[in-house]
Amino acid sequence: MNYILPLLSVLLGFSIALWLEPKDKKNLKLLLAFSGSFLLSLTVMHLLPDVYNSGNTRVGFFIMIGILFQIILEFFSKGAEHGHVHGHDKMIQMPWLLFISLCIHALLEGFPVSKHHDLALGIAIHHLPIAIILTNFFIRAKLNKTALFLFMLTFALMTPLGTLVSDNFPILNKYYTEITAVVIGILFHISSTIIFESSEGHKFNIAKISMIVLGIVLSCFI
Repeated sequence: MNYILPLLSVLLGFSIALWLEPKDKKNLKLLLAFSGSFLLSLTVMHLLPDVYNSGNTRVGFFIMIGILFQIILEFFSKGAEHGHVHGHDKMIQMPWLLFISLCIHALLEGFPVSKHHDLALGIAIHHLPIAIILTNFFIRAKLNKTALFLFMLTFALMTPLGTLVSDNFPILNKYYTEITAVVIGILFHISSTIIFESSEGHKFNIAKISMIVLGIVLSCFI
């Protein structure tokens, strides 16, 4: 399931956007708020205690590296990792900077999954609305359908690939704490940004707060 859940969530999101063409941005933003809350809760309750219990005194430093690295990635991806995409101009060719930065982000997310299996579900829930939003964006931008499919398929494979690399290259275990701390920084930035950006004007309302609370509560049972 570590490999299947993140893969299927992107393909499911792609299929939903392709065939159902959801127009209601409000529902997508509520789903984003839930996914951000759920992912942040898993990070705080599972990943964070793990890296601090390792005794590594540089954990905080690597978490900050992760936050900074994600900010740099978003300079190229324009915030697509948290559903923040704009523009309606026709795309003649593949947006390579967006593609590469998203793939790096998804690849790194897969590393801790080998030891924290519950994170696979969190990432899957996180990737589902992102896949829907990205596919909708590319359809409106008239991106070639073959390029769109290859883009989303590669994005879907990146997180399982990160888990596969972590599982099969024991040398990475030597740096497990540092890598996981970087991923925590990435997830902190992504999930908190999702929570604050998932409504217009950054305003909170009952529906959004309910979805955030639901994400926190459900993560307690994982």
